Amino acid sequence: MHPSVSRIALITAGFLLVGTPVAGQRPPVPAAPVARDLTPAREDVRRLPAPAIEEVLPAENSVEFFTGARFHGDVLALERFRPGYRFWTHVFSHPDGSIVFGSAETGALLASFPARGDWAHEGRYSQEGIEELVADRSFPRRLGDRRDHVAEIIEPFTGPVIHNPTRGNFVSPNVGLYGGFLEEWGRIYERFGVPADLGLAQALVESGFSGDVKSEARAIGFCQFLPRNWQRLDRLTDHVIEVENQTTQAAYCAAYLAVLATKYGSFVPALSEHHAGSTNVGRTVINGTRMGGEDVRERYLLGAQFAKEVRALSPRTFRDVVGTYGPRSYLYAEMIFGNMETVADIRDGRAQETIHAMRVDRDVSLSDIVRRTGISEREVKRFNPALVRRVPRGATLYLPEYREEFGRDVAFWHRDAGPDYQEVLYDFLQLGAPLEDWDSPAFEAVLDGFRQRFRATETEEGRVMDAVIGYVIQEIPLLHRQLSAYRTDPEIDRLFERGMQLRAEDARDARR
Repeated sequence: MHPSVSRIALITAGFLLVGTPVAGQRPPVPAAPVARDLTPAREDVRRLPAPAIEEVLPAENSVEFFTGARFHGDVLALERFRPGYRFWTHVFSHPDGSIVFGSAETGALLASFPARGDWAHEGRYSQEGIEELVADRSFPRRLGDRRDHVAEIIEPFTGPVIHNPTRGNFVSPNVGLYGGFLEEWGRIYERFGVPADLGLAQALVESGFSGDVKSEARAIGFCQFLPRNWQRLDRLTDHVIEVENQTTQAAYCAAYLAVLATKYGSFVPALSEHHAGSTNVGRTVINGTRMGGEDVRERYLLGAQFAKEVRALSPRTFRDVVGTYGPRSYLYAEMIFGNMETVADIRDGRAQETIHAMRVDRDVSLSDIVRRTGISEREVKRFNPALVRRVPRGATLYLPEYREEFGRDVAFWHRDAGPDYQEVLYDFLQLGAPLEDWDSPAFEAVLDGFRQRFRATETEEGRVMDAVIGYVIQEIPLLHRQLSAYRTDPEIDRLFERGMQLRAEDARDARR
């Protein structure tokens, strides 16, 4: 077995092979073609002998089995509603400066064109027949119009297409610095019940694996938490969070995604909430329920399609219905799932390194670390991007080796999870409470009970879950006010019905 392949991903491959049913999944949905990121050694899972799969599948009452089932259900839902999601690996694995076109039905790369250049003669084609359709044509001057024009030309031949500017330069500068850390970071994500490559794909899309990258709103790092959100988390912990260290970020990003996936029973709306916010995704799921969605995945994906279409028809008219859920919100989850393959390719192409973690019990200067370890200043900073002059007391120092003189070992990902932590994590992940409960003040007591149980494990990962659940509890009162009003507002009902009517009229016009 390839050592860098996520165990949860292999469990998912086992589901694809043996057809393990997933709760809430509709039987007619066919199994997805097996993507490379779901298989060991880049081979089709169907080639694996049965004993190999049996070794991968754990007991049904384990965190890994439950998470694998959840992830498998998400893959099936995306294959049904967003079958082109694998297209997004091409966006983040090709250098900037091109526009790539892919199949909306399979995600396969079809063609690429220079953002600035002669599209009639400088295109590169991955499918035969497209070049003849495009060559020697005249194109609009504006890039957006040019993209739409090419789509109109080739869609009768290829079927529906997706197109986007490439963003490989966002990732490539950090691959040499941090590509060797992906195995360790992946273990951190898996400790919280998140598939390694899924969590790391979010880190890739949000930060390019940089710990200190900041958005225009000053959101930081792997999961682009705002500074005020990191400050809230810091107040909920018993140690100092240095937010620009990716190894620190990974644990909190993983725990937050695990909590949201528990809330929705799916990583798809969980990822979307991480990007678009709880109120926007709550509205989206409510609208999907009105459209007849049978489970949360279907409700979210139907509601997202509704939001996309009515926003295109009249953004001002329907802003109270869809909120600020925009085009990137619609695409976000499929971008993450689509880049699991990108993560796997980066990780498998580089030697992997070990990250040790020490909780310092005093201020430790950078010069002292260099002097005591003999590790260069540049290398120390590679492991600790937050480090300028010193590591403050109560924070975590990361190094390629464990040094007892700096503090106790807190690299929980190097140890098996304890039975107490495994038990409470499993109980939490399969909580199964109705979605409406999560914005009810009465549900705070349920979540607080889990906080206490995680805290009682006296583990690093338990303390992280304690803090993150506390963070989520703080958001419930505002979410309750917003979604309660949305569910009962007759004007929202009227606008929703108007949106459904306009969508139907637009669909009829398109068929003429």
